[in-house]
Amino acid sequence: MTEKQRTLSVVIPALNESKAIRQVVASIPVRELAGIGYATQIVVVDNGSTDGTGDLARQAGADVVLEPNRGYGRAYKAGYRRATGDIIVSADADMTYPLETLPQLVQMMDRDGLDLLTTNRFGMMDKGAMPLRNKMGNALLTFLTTLLTGLRLKDSQSGMWIIRKSLLDRLDLKSNGMPLSQELKIKACRRTRAWREVPIVYRQRVGEPKLRPWRDGLSNLWHLFRSGWQG
Repeated sequence: MTEKQRTLSVVIPALNESKAIRQVVASIPVRELAGIGYATQIVVVDNGSTDGTGDLARQAGADVVLEPNRGYGRAYKAGYRRATGDIIVSADADMTYPLETLPQLVQMMDRDGLDLLTTNRFGMMDKGAMPLRNKMGNALLTFLTTLLTGLRLKDSQSGMWIIRKSLLDRLDLKSNGMPLSQELKIKACRRTRAWREVPIVYRQRVGEPKLRPWRDGLSNLWHLFRSGWQG
Protein backbone atom coordinates (compact mmCIF):
# COMPACT_ATOMS: atom_id res chain seq x y z
CA MET A 1 0.00 0.00 0.00
CA THR A 2 1.36 3.45 -0.94
CA GLU A 3 1.83 5.77 2.02
CA LYS A 4 -0.35 8.87 1.91
CA GLN A 5 1.77 11.91 1.11
CA ARG A 6 2.07 14.36 3.94
CA THR A 7 1.15 17.98 3.31
CA LEU A 8 2.24 21.31 4.72
CA SER A 9 0.46 24.66 4.39
CA VAL A 10 2.21 28.00 4.81
CA VAL A 11 -0.28 30.72 5.75
CA ILE A 12 0.83 34.32 5.25
CA PRO A 13 -1.39 37.32 6.06
CA ALA A 14 -0.56 40.31 3.88
CA LEU A 15 -1.66 43.94 3.85
CA ASN A 16 0.05 46.13 1.24
CA GLU A 17 3.20 44.02 1.09
CA SER A 18 3.92 44.41 -2.63
CA LYS A 19 7.62 45.10 -1.98
CA ALA A 20 8.20 41.77 -0.29
CA ILE A 21 5.49 39.24 -1.11
CA ARG A 22 7.16 37.71 -4.15
CA GLN A 23 10.41 37.27 -2.20
CA VAL A 24 8.54 35.69 0.69
CA VAL A 25 6.76 33.16 -1.53
CA ALA A 26 10.00 32.38 -3.37
CA SER A 27 11.85 31.83 -0.07
CA ILE A 28 9.66 28.87 0.85
CA PRO A 29 11.82 25.80 0.05
CA VAL A 30 9.17 23.74 -1.74
CA ARG A 31 11.69 21.37 -3.34
CA GLU A 32 13.50 20.69 -0.07
CA LEU A 33 10.20 20.09 1.72
CA ALA A 34 9.25 17.60 -0.99
CA GLY A 35 12.57 15.91 -0.33
CA ILE A 36 11.55 15.20 3.27
CA GLY A 37 8.12 13.98 2.19
CA TYR A 38 5.91 17.09 2.28
CA ALA A 39 3.88 18.62 -0.52
CA THR A 40 3.54 22.36 0.10
CA GLN A 41 0.50 24.62 -0.16
CA ILE A 42 1.21 28.37 0.06
CA VAL A 43 -1.76 30.46 1.21
CA VAL A 44 -1.49 34.25 1.09
CA VAL A 45 -4.37 36.13 2.68
CA ASP A 46 -4.87 39.50 1.00
CA ASN A 47 -6.30 41.51 3.87
CA GLY A 48 -7.64 44.45 1.86
CA SER A 49 -4.46 45.50 0.06
CA THR A 50 -4.55 48.44 -2.34
CA ASP A 51 -1.11 47.94 -3.90
CA GLY A 52 -1.60 44.72 -5.87
CA THR A 53 -0.20 42.40 -3.20
CA GLY A 54 -2.74 39.68 -3.98
CA ASP A 55 -2.01 39.69 -7.71
CA LEU A 56 1.73 39.53 -7.09
CA ALA A 57 1.31 36.63 -4.68
CA ARG A 58 -0.84 34.77 -7.20
CA GLN A 59 1.75 35.34 -9.93
CA ALA A 60 4.40 33.93 -7.57
CA GLY A 61 2.39 30.71 -7.23
CA ALA A 62 0.43 31.24 -4.04
CA ASP A 63 -3.18 30.32 -3.37
CA VAL A 64 -4.65 33.76 -2.60
CA VAL A 65 -7.54 34.21 -0.18
CA LEU A 66 -9.33 37.56 -0.08
CA GLU A 67 -10.30 38.80 3.38
CA PRO A 68 -11.40 42.43 2.93
CA ASN A 69 -12.23 42.93 6.61
CA ARG A 70 -8.90 44.00 7.98
CA GLY A 71 -7.35 42.48 11.06
CA TYR A 72 -4.40 40.19 11.78
CA GLY A 73 -6.61 37.61 13.45
CA ARG A 74 -9.27 37.78 10.74
CA ALA A 75 -6.63 37.21 8.09
CA TYR A 76 -5.17 34.20 9.86
CA LYS A 77 -8.54 32.60 10.46
CA ALA A 78 -9.42 33.02 6.77
CA GLY A 79 -6.10 31.42 5.83
CA TYR A 80 -6.57 28.55 8.25
CA ARG A 81 -9.97 27.78 6.71
CA ARG A 82 -8.25 27.39 3.32
CA ALA A 83 -5.24 25.46 4.62
CA THR A 84 -5.30 21.73 3.93
CA GLY A 85 -1.90 20.71 5.34
CA ASP A 86 -1.24 18.17 8.07
CA ILE A 87 1.16 20.80 9.41
CA ILE A 88 0.44 24.53 9.19
CA VAL A 89 3.12 27.22 9.23
CA SER A 90 2.32 30.84 10.07
CA ALA A 91 4.61 33.74 9.15
CA ASP A 92 4.55 37.38 8.10
CA ALA A 93 4.78 38.76 4.56
CA ASP A 94 7.71 41.12 5.12
CA MET A 95 10.81 38.87 4.89
CA THR A 96 11.52 39.09 8.63
CA TYR A 97 11.13 35.35 9.27
CA PRO A 98 13.47 32.58 7.99
CA LEU A 99 11.08 30.43 5.98
CA GLU A 100 14.10 28.84 4.30
CA THR A 101 14.67 26.89 7.55
CA LEU A 102 11.31 25.09 7.35
CA PRO A 103 12.73 21.67 6.38
CA GLN A 104 14.88 21.58 9.52
CA LEU A 105 12.05 22.82 11.75
CA VAL A 106 9.52 20.36 10.34
CA GLN A 107 11.99 17.50 10.73
CA MET A 108 12.44 18.53 14.37
CA MET A 109 8.68 18.39 14.88
CA ASP A 110 8.45 14.93 13.35
CA ARG A 111 11.53 13.55 15.08
CA ASP A 112 10.49 14.75 18.53
CA GLY A 113 6.74 14.24 18.16
CA LEU A 114 5.87 17.93 18.63
CA ASP A 115 2.40 19.34 18.07
CA LEU A 116 3.52 22.98 18.23
CA LEU A 117 6.81 24.68 17.52
CA THR A 118 6.94 28.40 18.22
CA THR A 119 9.89 30.71 17.73
CA ASN A 120 11.99 33.18 19.68
CA ARG A 121 13.20 36.18 17.68
CA PHE A 122 15.51 37.55 20.36
CA GLY A 123 18.20 34.89 20.28
CA MET A 124 19.48 35.73 16.78
CA MET A 125 17.94 39.09 15.90
CA ASP A 126 19.66 41.20 13.24
CA LYS A 127 20.81 44.61 14.39
CA GLY A 128 18.06 47.18 13.81
CA ALA A 129 15.38 44.58 13.08
CA MET A 130 13.19 45.77 15.96
CA PRO A 131 12.95 49.24 17.56
CA LEU A 132 13.77 49.47 21.27
CA ARG A 133 10.18 50.46 22.04
CA ASN A 134 8.91 47.25 20.45
CA LYS A 135 11.52 45.16 22.29
CA MET A 136 10.39 46.61 25.61
CA GLY A 137 6.73 46.00 24.78
CA ASN A 138 7.43 42.42 23.78
CA ALA A 139 9.41 41.81 26.97
CA LEU A 140 6.53 43.12 29.10
CA LEU A 141 3.89 41.06 27.27
CA THR A 142 6.02 37.92 27.46
CA PHE A 143 6.63 38.43 31.19
CA LEU A 144 2.90 38.89 31.79
CA THR A 145 2.10 35.83 29.69
CA THR A 146 4.32 33.73 31.95
CA LEU A 147 2.91 35.38 35.07
CA LEU A 148 -0.74 34.85 34.11
CA THR A 149 -0.52 31.49 32.36
CA GLY A 150 2.58 29.77 33.73
CA LEU A 151 3.91 29.19 30.21
CA ARG A 152 7.66 29.77 30.12
CA LEU A 153 8.02 31.53 26.78
CA LYS A 154 10.80 33.88 25.75
CA ASP A 155 8.83 35.51 22.92
CA SER A 156 5.05 35.29 23.28
CA GLN A 157 4.50 37.70 20.39
CA SER A 158 6.55 35.98 17.68
CA GLY A 159 4.77 35.89 14.33
CA MET A 160 6.18 32.54 13.21
CA TRP A 161 4.92 29.23 14.53
CA ILE A 162 4.24 25.72 13.23
CA ILE A 163 1.26 23.69 14.41
CA ARG A 164 -0.31 20.38 13.52
CA LYS A 165 -3.77 20.76 12.03
CA SER A 166 -5.08 18.16 14.46
CA LEU A 167 -4.25 20.56 17.30
CA LEU A 168 -5.28 23.75 15.50
CA ASP A 169 -8.72 22.29 14.85
CA ARG A 170 -9.22 21.95 18.62
CA LEU A 171 -8.61 25.66 19.29
CA ASP A 172 -11.48 28.12 19.48
CA LEU A 173 -9.69 31.26 18.36
CA LYS A 174 -11.55 34.47 19.18
CA SER A 175 -9.27 37.39 18.38
CA ASN A 176 -9.63 39.27 15.11
CA GLY A 177 -6.58 41.41 15.74
CA MET A 178 -2.97 41.21 16.92
CA PRO A 179 -3.74 39.18 20.07
CA LEU A 180 -4.37 36.15 17.82
CA SER A 181 -0.66 35.26 18.07
CA GLN A 182 -0.55 35.04 21.86
CA GLU A 183 -4.06 33.55 22.05
CA LEU A 184 -3.11 30.67 19.76
CA LYS A 185 0.10 29.93 21.68
CA ILE A 186 -1.61 30.00 25.08
CA LYS A 187 -4.49 27.77 24.00
CA ALA A 188 -2.28 25.36 22.06
CA CYS A 189 0.24 24.95 24.89
CA ARG A 190 -2.59 24.17 27.29
CA ARG A 191 -3.87 21.39 25.06
CA THR A 192 -0.58 19.61 24.50
CA ARG A 193 2.66 19.06 26.35
CA ALA A 194 4.41 18.37 23.06
CA TRP A 195 5.52 21.91 22.27
CA ARG A 196 8.81 23.74 22.06
CA GLU A 197 10.15 27.25 21.53
CA VAL A 198 13.27 27.58 19.35
CA PRO A 199 15.49 30.57 18.45
CA ILE A 200 15.39 31.87 14.90
CA VAL A 201 17.04 34.61 12.88
CA TYR A 202 14.86 37.73 12.74
CA ARG A 203 15.62 40.25 9.99
CA GLN A 204 14.75 43.81 9.11
CA ARG A 205 11.42 44.03 7.34
CA VAL A 206 10.98 44.90 3.68
CA GLY A 207 8.33 47.59 3.20
CA GLU A 208 6.48 49.83 5.61
CA PRO A 209 5.62 48.53 9.11
CA LYS A 210 1.95 47.86 9.86
CA LEU A 211 2.29 47.42 13.62
CA ARG A 212 0.73 50.23 15.66
CA PRO A 213 2.87 49.90 18.80
CA TRP A 214 0.68 51.61 21.37
CA ARG A 215 -2.71 50.53 20.07
CA ASP A 216 -1.68 46.95 19.31
CA GLY A 217 0.33 46.65 22.51
CA LEU A 218 -2.59 47.78 24.66
CA SER A 219 -4.91 45.43 22.75
CA ASN A 220 -2.60 42.52 23.53
CA LEU A 221 -2.31 43.61 27.15
CA TRP A 222 -6.09 43.80 27.55
CA HIS A 223 -6.50 40.40 25.93
CA LEU A 224 -4.02 38.88 28.39
CA PHE A 225 -5.78 40.22 31.45
CA ARG A 226 -9.22 39.38 30.08
CA SER A 227 -8.62 35.85 28.90
CA GLY A 228 -5.04 34.79 29.53
CA TRP A 229 -6.04 32.48 32.36
CA GLN A 230 -8.86 30.81 30.46
CA GLY A 231 -8.56 27.51 28.60
